[in-house]
Amino acid sequence: MTVQDVRAFNRFYTGVIGALDYGRHLYAPYTLTESRVLYELAQVPHLDAADLRALLGLDAGYLSRILNKFEDAGLIERGPSENDPRRRRVRLAARGHEAAGLLDERARDTVGALLDTVATADRPRLAEAMRTIQDLLGEGRARSGEVVLREPLPGDLGWIVQRNAALYAAEYGWNADYEGLVARIVADFAEDHDPHLERVWIAEQGGRPVGCVMCVRDDTPATARLRLLLVEPEARGHGIGDRLVRAVIDFAREVGYRDLVLWTNDVLSGARRIYQRHGFVLAAEKPHRSFGKDLVGQDWRLELRATGG
Repeated sequence: MTVQDVRAFNRFYTGVIGALDYGRHLYAPYTLTESRVLYELAQVPHLDAADLRALLGLDAGYLSRILNKFEDAGLIERGPSENDPRRRRVRLAARGHEAAGLLDERARDTVGALLDTVATADRPRLAEAMRTIQDLLGEGRARSGEVVLREPLPGDLGWIVQRNAALYAAEYGWNADYEGLVARIVADFAEDHDPHLERVWIAEQGGRPVGCVMCVRDDTPATARLRLLLVEPEARGHGIGDRLVRAVIDFAREVGYRDLVLWTNDVLSGARRIYQRHGFVLAAEKPHRSFGKDLVGQDWRLELRATGG
Protein backbone atom coordinates (compact mmCIF):
# COMPACT_ATOMS: atom_id res chain seq x y z
CA MET A 1 0.00 0.00 0.00
CA THR A 2 1.18 3.52 -0.83
CA VAL A 3 0.26 7.01 0.28
CA GLN A 4 -1.42 7.47 -3.08
CA ASP A 5 -3.68 4.47 -2.39
CA VAL A 6 -4.90 6.07 0.83
CA ARG A 7 -5.44 9.44 -0.84
CA ALA A 8 -7.41 7.80 -3.65
CA PHE A 9 -9.64 6.08 -1.12
CA ASN A 10 -10.13 9.37 0.73
CA ARG A 11 -11.27 11.10 -2.45
CA PHE A 12 -13.70 8.30 -3.19
CA TYR A 13 -15.12 8.19 0.33
CA THR A 14 -15.42 11.98 0.51
CA GLY A 15 -17.58 11.76 -2.60
CA VAL A 16 -19.78 9.14 -0.95
CA ILE A 17 -20.19 11.28 2.17
CA GLY A 18 -21.02 14.30 0.03
CA ALA A 19 -23.70 12.28 -1.74
CA LEU A 20 -25.40 11.77 1.62
CA ASP A 21 -26.09 15.54 1.73
CA TYR A 22 -24.57 16.07 5.16
CA GLY A 23 -24.12 19.80 4.61
CA ARG A 24 -27.72 20.86 3.94
CA HIS A 25 -30.50 18.49 4.98
CA LEU A 26 -29.16 15.95 7.43
CA TYR A 27 -28.04 18.27 10.24
CA ALA A 28 -30.34 21.28 9.70
CA PRO A 29 -30.78 23.56 11.59
CA TYR A 30 -27.48 22.64 13.29
CA THR A 31 -23.92 22.64 12.02
CA LEU A 32 -22.01 19.39 11.72
CA THR A 33 -20.08 20.13 14.93
CA GLU A 34 -23.23 21.03 16.84
CA SER A 35 -24.80 17.77 15.71
CA ARG A 36 -21.76 15.85 16.91
CA VAL A 37 -22.14 17.44 20.35
CA LEU A 38 -25.82 16.47 20.48
CA TYR A 39 -24.98 12.94 19.39
CA GLU A 40 -22.35 12.41 22.10
CA LEU A 41 -24.61 13.82 24.79
CA ALA A 42 -27.33 11.41 23.67
CA GLN A 43 -24.97 8.44 24.06
CA VAL A 44 -23.82 9.20 27.62
CA PRO A 45 -26.38 10.52 30.16
CA HIS A 46 -23.85 12.65 32.07
CA LEU A 47 -20.71 14.17 30.56
CA ASP A 48 -18.41 16.83 31.94
CA ALA A 49 -17.72 19.71 29.57
CA ALA A 50 -13.98 18.94 29.74
CA ASP A 51 -14.59 15.29 28.77
CA LEU A 52 -16.83 16.37 25.90
CA ARG A 53 -14.16 18.79 24.65
CA ALA A 54 -11.49 16.07 24.74
CA LEU A 55 -13.79 13.51 23.11
CA LEU A 56 -14.54 15.75 20.14
CA GLY A 57 -11.18 17.55 19.98
CA LEU A 58 -12.80 20.99 20.19
CA ASP A 59 -11.43 24.34 21.26
CA ALA A 60 -12.71 25.27 24.75
CA GLY A 61 -14.13 28.60 23.59
CA TYR A 62 -15.85 27.05 20.56
CA LEU A 63 -17.49 24.35 22.67
CA SER A 64 -18.56 26.93 25.26
CA ARG A 65 -20.36 28.95 22.59
CA ILE A 66 -22.16 25.82 21.36
CA LEU A 67 -23.25 24.88 24.87
CA ASN A 68 -24.42 28.42 25.59
CA LYS A 69 -26.52 28.29 22.41
CA PHE A 70 -27.95 24.90 23.39
CA GLU A 71 -28.75 26.06 26.92
CA ASP A 72 -30.54 29.18 25.64
CA ALA A 73 -32.59 26.95 23.32
CA GLY A 74 -33.52 24.60 26.17
CA LEU A 75 -31.62 21.66 24.67
CA ILE A 76 -29.25 21.04 27.60
CA GLU A 77 -28.94 21.50 31.33
CA ARG A 78 -25.66 22.33 33.08
CA GLY A 79 -24.58 22.03 36.70
CA PRO A 80 -21.64 21.11 38.93
CA SER A 81 -20.16 17.65 38.43
CA GLU A 82 -21.02 15.11 41.12
CA ASN A 83 -17.44 13.82 41.06
CA ASP A 84 -15.63 17.16 40.93
CA PRO A 85 -17.46 20.45 41.79
CA ARG A 86 -14.84 22.36 39.80
CA ARG A 87 -16.09 20.75 36.59
CA ARG A 88 -19.38 21.36 34.77
CA ARG A 89 -21.75 18.48 34.06
CA VAL A 90 -23.76 18.63 30.83
CA ARG A 91 -26.85 16.59 30.00
CA LEU A 92 -29.64 16.74 27.45
CA ALA A 93 -32.99 18.20 28.42
CA ALA A 94 -36.23 16.81 26.98
CA ARG A 95 -36.00 19.11 23.94
CA GLY A 96 -32.40 18.03 23.44
CA HIS A 97 -33.40 14.37 23.34
CA GLU A 98 -36.06 15.21 20.76
CA ALA A 99 -33.52 17.05 18.59
CA ALA A 100 -30.94 14.25 18.89
CA GLY A 101 -33.63 11.69 18.05
CA LEU A 102 -34.60 13.59 14.91
CA LEU A 103 -30.97 13.81 13.76
CA ASP A 104 -30.49 10.11 14.44
CA GLU A 105 -33.63 9.24 12.45
CA ARG A 106 -32.43 11.32 9.51
CA ALA A 107 -29.00 9.67 9.62
CA ARG A 108 -30.53 6.18 9.71
CA ASP A 109 -32.78 6.94 6.76
CA THR A 110 -29.97 8.48 4.73
CA VAL A 111 -27.46 5.70 5.36
CA GLY A 112 -30.21 3.13 4.86
CA ALA A 113 -30.83 4.57 1.40
CA LEU A 114 -27.13 4.21 0.65
CA LEU A 115 -27.12 0.58 1.81
CA ASP A 116 -30.10 -0.13 -0.42
CA THR A 117 -27.72 0.29 -3.36
CA VAL A 118 -25.58 -2.60 -2.04
CA ALA A 119 -26.65 -6.17 -2.83
CA THR A 120 -27.72 -8.12 0.25
CA ALA A 121 -25.09 -10.78 -0.39
CA ASP A 122 -22.36 -8.12 -0.43
CA ARG A 123 -23.29 -6.40 2.85
CA PRO A 124 -21.34 -8.79 5.14
CA ARG A 125 -18.21 -8.07 3.06
CA LEU A 126 -18.81 -4.33 3.36
CA ALA A 127 -19.31 -4.56 7.13
CA GLU A 128 -16.14 -6.60 7.60
CA ALA A 129 -14.13 -4.19 5.42
CA MET A 130 -15.30 -1.19 7.43
CA ARG A 131 -14.54 -2.94 10.70
CA THR A 132 -11.06 -3.84 9.43
CA ILE A 133 -10.32 -0.19 8.63
CA GLN A 134 -11.48 0.84 12.10
CA ASP A 135 -9.38 -1.86 13.75
CA LEU A 136 -6.18 -1.04 11.87
CA LEU A 137 -6.37 2.76 11.89
CA GLY A 138 -8.42 3.48 14.99
CA GLU A 139 -8.25 2.70 18.67
CA GLY A 140 -8.60 -1.01 17.94
CA ARG A 141 -4.92 -1.15 16.99
CA ALA A 142 -4.09 -0.97 20.70
CA ARG A 143 -4.77 -4.67 21.08
CA SER A 144 -2.92 -5.01 24.33
CA GLY A 145 -5.28 -2.52 26.00
CA GLU A 146 -7.21 -3.40 29.13
CA VAL A 147 -10.22 -5.68 28.72
CA VAL A 148 -13.17 -5.36 31.08
CA LEU A 149 -16.16 -7.69 31.47
CA ARG A 150 -19.43 -5.84 31.97
CA GLU A 151 -23.17 -6.26 31.72
CA PRO A 152 -24.80 -5.47 28.36
CA LEU A 153 -25.79 -1.91 27.52
CA PRO A 154 -28.66 -0.96 25.21
CA GLY A 155 -27.76 -2.25 21.76
CA ASP A 156 -25.32 -4.92 22.96
CA LEU A 157 -27.82 -7.78 22.58
CA GLY A 158 -28.31 -6.77 18.96
CA TRP A 159 -24.52 -6.68 18.58
CA ILE A 160 -24.35 -10.29 19.80
CA VAL A 161 -26.74 -11.40 17.06
CA GLN A 162 -25.00 -9.39 14.34
CA ARG A 163 -21.46 -10.44 15.20
CA ASN A 164 -22.33 -14.11 15.58
CA ALA A 165 -24.02 -14.10 12.19
CA ALA A 166 -21.23 -12.19 10.44
CA LEU A 167 -18.29 -14.08 11.96
CA TYR A 168 -19.68 -17.58 11.50
CA ALA A 169 -20.62 -16.76 7.92
CA ALA A 170 -17.14 -15.40 7.22
CA GLU A 171 -15.16 -18.11 9.05
CA TYR A 172 -17.28 -21.23 8.53
CA GLY A 173 -19.72 -20.40 5.75
CA TRP A 174 -22.81 -20.84 7.93
CA ASN A 175 -26.04 -19.51 6.47
CA ALA A 176 -28.84 -17.34 7.90
CA ASP A 177 -30.29 -20.28 9.82
CA TYR A 178 -27.59 -19.69 12.43
CA GLU A 179 -28.47 -16.01 12.70
CA GLY A 180 -32.08 -17.04 13.29
CA LEU A 181 -31.02 -19.39 16.09
CA VAL A 182 -28.92 -16.72 17.79
CA ALA A 183 -31.72 -14.17 17.42
CA ARG A 184 -34.17 -16.51 19.15
CA ILE A 185 -31.75 -17.21 22.00
CA VAL A 186 -31.10 -13.52 22.56
CA ALA A 187 -34.78 -12.57 22.23
CA ASP A 188 -35.80 -15.21 24.79
CA PHE A 189 -33.24 -13.80 27.23
CA ALA A 190 -34.28 -10.19 26.64
CA GLU A 191 -37.99 -10.91 27.06
CA ASP A 192 -37.86 -13.19 30.09
CA HIS A 193 -34.85 -14.01 32.27
CA ASP A 194 -34.14 -14.25 35.97
CA PRO A 195 -31.31 -11.77 36.74
CA HIS A 196 -30.39 -13.79 39.83
CA LEU A 197 -29.84 -17.00 37.83
CA GLU A 198 -29.10 -15.85 34.27
CA ARG A 199 -26.64 -13.33 32.94
CA VAL A 200 -24.80 -11.94 29.90
CA TRP A 201 -21.21 -10.68 29.87
CA ILE A 202 -19.72 -8.31 27.30
CA ALA A 203 -15.93 -8.12 26.97
CA GLU A 204 -14.97 -4.53 26.16
CA GLN A 205 -11.62 -3.27 24.91
CA GLY A 206 -10.80 0.25 23.78
CA GLY A 207 -14.38 1.35 24.35
CA ARG A 208 -16.03 -1.26 22.13
CA PRO A 209 -17.27 -4.85 22.58
CA VAL A 210 -14.88 -7.61 21.50
CA GLY A 211 -16.52 -10.68 23.04
CA CYS A 212 -19.57 -12.09 24.79
CA VAL A 213 -21.06 -15.10 26.56
CA MET A 214 -24.38 -16.04 28.19
CA CYS A 215 -25.39 -18.15 31.18
CA VAL A 216 -29.03 -19.30 31.16
CA ARG A 217 -31.11 -21.91 32.93
CA ASP A 218 -31.27 -25.34 31.30
CA ASP A 219 -34.37 -27.55 31.19
CA THR A 220 -32.62 -29.97 33.54
CA PRO A 221 -33.06 -28.96 37.22
CA ALA A 222 -30.06 -27.30 38.92
CA THR A 223 -28.28 -27.05 35.55
CA ALA A 224 -27.05 -23.91 33.77
CA ARG A 225 -26.21 -23.64 30.09
CA LEU A 226 -23.30 -21.66 28.62
CA ARG A 227 -24.27 -20.08 25.28
CA LEU A 228 -22.94 -17.88 22.49
CA LEU A 229 -19.28 -17.59 23.48
CA LEU A 230 -17.63 -15.27 20.95
CA VAL A 231 -14.36 -13.35 20.72
CA GLU A 232 -13.58 -11.01 17.84
CA PRO A 233 -10.68 -12.23 15.65
CA GLU A 234 -8.44 -9.24 16.43
CA ALA A 235 -8.91 -9.80 20.19
CA ARG A 236 -8.08 -13.50 20.22
CA GLY A 237 -4.93 -14.85 21.82
CA HIS A 238 -5.16 -12.59 24.88
CA GLY A 239 -7.15 -14.87 27.18
CA ILE A 240 -10.51 -13.15 26.68
CA GLY A 241 -12.31 -16.41 25.92
CA ASP A 242 -10.89 -17.95 29.11
CA ARG A 243 -12.05 -14.96 31.16
CA LEU A 244 -15.56 -15.17 29.74
CA VAL A 245 -15.86 -18.89 30.43
CA ARG A 246 -14.42 -18.47 33.92
CA ALA A 247 -17.00 -15.73 34.60
CA VAL A 248 -19.82 -18.13 33.68
CA ILE A 249 -18.38 -20.93 35.84
CA ASP A 250 -17.91 -18.69 38.87
CA PHE A 251 -21.40 -17.22 38.51
CA ALA A 252 -23.07 -20.61 38.05
CA ARG A 253 -21.31 -22.05 41.08
CA GLU A 254 -22.04 -18.98 43.20
CA VAL A 255 -25.81 -19.03 42.59
CA GLY A 256 -26.07 -22.76 43.30
CA TYR A 257 -26.13 -24.65 40.00
CA ARG A 258 -24.80 -28.21 40.24
CA ASP A 259 -23.89 -28.64 36.56
CA LEU A 260 -22.92 -26.43 33.65
CA VAL A 261 -23.55 -27.69 30.11
CA LEU A 262 -23.03 -26.40 26.58
CA TRP A 263 -23.58 -27.44 22.99
CA THR A 264 -21.01 -26.75 20.28
CA ASN A 265 -19.74 -28.21 17.02
CA ASP A 266 -16.52 -30.08 16.30
CA VAL A 267 -15.28 -27.44 13.82
CA LEU A 268 -15.00 -24.87 16.62
CA SER A 269 -11.65 -26.18 17.80
CA GLY A 270 -10.53 -23.00 19.54
CA ALA A 271 -13.64 -22.87 21.72
CA ARG A 272 -13.33 -26.59 22.52
CA ARG A 273 -9.79 -26.09 23.81
CA ILE A 274 -11.05 -23.35 26.15
CA TYR A 275 -13.79 -25.63 27.49
CA GLN A 276 -11.33 -28.44 28.07
CA ARG A 277 -8.94 -26.16 29.95
CA HIS A 278 -11.74 -25.33 32.37
CA GLY A 279 -12.64 -28.95 33.05
CA PHE A 280 -15.56 -29.56 30.68
CA VAL A 281 -15.93 -33.18 29.59
CA LEU A 282 -17.39 -34.36 26.28
CA ALA A 283 -20.68 -36.10 27.11
CA ALA A 284 -22.07 -36.93 23.66
CA GLU A 285 -21.73 -36.08 19.98
CA LYS A 286 -23.97 -36.55 16.96
CA PRO A 287 -23.74 -35.70 13.24
CA HIS A 288 -26.33 -33.25 11.96
CA ARG A 289 -27.08 -31.00 9.01
CA SER A 290 -27.49 -27.38 10.14
CA PHE A 291 -26.67 -23.86 8.99
CA GLY A 292 -26.07 -25.17 5.46
CA LYS A 293 -23.24 -27.52 6.56
CA ASP A 294 -22.68 -31.11 7.65
CA LEU A 295 -21.52 -30.84 11.27
CA VAL A 296 -20.90 -32.92 14.36
CA GLY A 297 -22.70 -31.49 17.37
CA GLN A 298 -21.13 -31.99 20.78
CA ASP A 299 -22.54 -31.80 24.31
CA TRP A 300 -20.05 -30.84 27.02
CA ARG A 301 -20.61 -30.93 30.79
CA LEU A 302 -18.89 -29.56 33.87
CA GLU A 303 -19.82 -30.82 37.33
CA LEU A 304 -19.58 -27.70 39.43
CA ARG A 305 -19.62 -29.40 42.81
CA ALA A 306 -16.93 -31.83 41.75
CA THR A 307 -14.64 -29.01 40.59
CA GLY A 308 -15.45 -26.53 43.34
CA GLY A 309 -13.01 -25.52 46.05
